[in-house]
Amino acid sequence: MSKTKTTGATHYEVLFILPNRFTDDEAKTVSASVEKIIADNGGNVTLREYWGKKRLAYEIKHNAFGYYSLFEFDLEGKNLAKIDTALRLSTDVLRHQIVVKKAKSAEALAKEAKIRAKIDSKKAADSKKQEEKIKTASPSSTASKVSDKSDKRAELKDLDEKLEGILSAKDLI
Repeated sequence: MSKTKTTGATHYEVLFILPNRFTDDEAKTVSASVEKIIADNGGNVTLREYWGKKRLAYEIKHNAFGYYSLFEFDLEGKNLAKIDTALRLSTDVLRHQIVVKKAKSAEALAKEAKIRAKIDSKKAADSKKQEEKIKTASPSSTASKVSDKSDKRAELKDLDEKLEGILSAKDLI
């Protein structure tokens, strides 16, 4: 027995891509069937993320788009090969990748939630500032833009008058 090998369930993450031939609802049901494969092999799904339809970096089996899903689950290592084989043999899954993931503690999850909240609040504040800048754009700059347009229109009128004068001239014929 190895001294470094731990017994019990390991935390894994699987990311898989479903082909574009499915609709959004059908892709969600296929994702549920993948979750069932994990559960049937003794896995406990801890996180489900459905990312939706995205463009692939390159075509896979003549598919330029695919539906992405991500699951995190706990599973004993001996059953991982069964899940991998089932996903590889499935005609509904274009690609999949299973990786070992470090399980996060409740403290780490709370810390990430705080960071996400800060980022979201900062983005909201930045978007408010942008909207205020747009609303309070200097009126002098907009007035100069309007005057520039009126100058161009006046020039067009002058050009039209000159063109009419040239065309109406008798010495052209």
